[in-house]
Amino acid sequence: MRTNNLKIYVVVLTTALLTVTGCKEQKLLPLEENSTPPGQVGNVKVENLSGKVRISYTLPKDQDLLYVKAVYDIRPGTSREIKSSYYSNTMDLDGFADENEHEVKLYAVNRSEVASAPLSVTVKPLENPIWGIFRSLQILPDFAGVRIMAQNPTQADVAVEILRRDSLGKWSPFLPYIYSSQKEISQTSRGLDTVAQEFAATVRDRFLNYTDTLYNKISPFYEEALSKSLFKALKLPGDAKIQTVTGGIPTIWDGDNNPNNSNRMLTDVADLNPQWITIDLGKLAKLSRIKIWNYAEFMSNGNHQFYYRGQLRFFEVWGSADPNPDGSWDSWTKMGTFENIKPSKLPYGQTSAEDWDKAAAGFDYNLDTNVPKVRFLRIKSIENWMGTSWFEIKEINVYGDTR
Repeated sequence: MRTNNLKIYVVVLTTALLTVTGCKEQKLLPLEENSTPPGQVGNVKVENLSGKVRISYTLPKDQDLLYVKAVYDIRPGTSREIKSSYYSNTMDLDGFADENEHEVKLYAVNRSEVASAPLSVTVKPLENPIWGIFRSLQILPDFAGVRIMAQNPTQADVAVEILRRDSLGKWSPFLPYIYSSQKEISQTSRGLDTVAQEFAATVRDRFLNYTDTLYNKISPFYEEALSKSLFKALKLPGDAKIQTVTGGIPTIWDGDNNPNNSNRMLTDVADLNPQWITIDLGKLAKLSRIKIWNYAEFMSNGNHQFYYRGQLRFFEVWGSADPNPDGSWDSWTKMGTFENIKPSKLPYGQTSAEDWDKAAAGFDYNLDTNVPKVRFLRIKSIENWMGTSWFEIKEINVYGDTR
């Protein structure tokens, strides 16, 4: 038995050594061995686009052609290389920082990684989208914060980097930066005092092309978070039927904004008419905004989903200082009509990482500050994400000035 075990051990050890030795000797070699360069691409046509160019061409007739390569500078000192397989006769060359003329060298490459002689083409891209965004860029005061706004009609994937000047005159990054491909960029960073502060912002693309810098000095508006200890649910005629199995209306101010926890306010799923709830804030206040966290719906596969089922999509917020007890709307003033927007615009039931992060952080909705002080709020669902009107809310914060 011992002899047999020894033989087995020797065989296994020998096999392992051969395997390791074989691995060490392996080298990545070209698919074929052909040292003859392929022919050049021909009939090149250039379409100049915003921050990029589209090149089309005819391929050489070499049977072992593998791909076409373009080499060019996107700005002085920074080169870029784009490859396109032999299945295609076009390629997009992106990342240009300016509208100057640029030389592009095109190479046909065979399966032996042998390149043709370069074919030089001059291109002149149109303006990079970051400059149009920069021209619309605004640094504005907001309630307890600063708002960065800009238009991005081409939905370019950009970043807006923000700086703030401290009391010593030093500029430092003011986080979080904005990363967006939405047509309308709008983001507020809060938690600021009402004293005058200096901010700066610049726009860049993913190729690290930067615009100039915009500067502005702003004074954030005063606001405070209203005390949830004073909030009460108010049931008026016509208000939505609430399913108490999920905790009822008071759960939306219990301080738990974890979207995966099932405690939430949930209205009657069978009612297809617009639905609303009424909240007593406990005291009069000049309201500035409301923040809403959605419950992430539990899926059959065990995952959770935002922008789904009864989460608010199109809705209104109304305010009143002294509502009519009959539930009518004659004593209410509309403070805003809102849409909950999915950043990625992906189809229903699909979300991106940006979608999830935005929803998990809660959505801020600015209210009409021209409305006088109110004590009561109505949240009215027009349409949820599944196309009906029942709705669910995980948590809310209400902000304003109670002074």
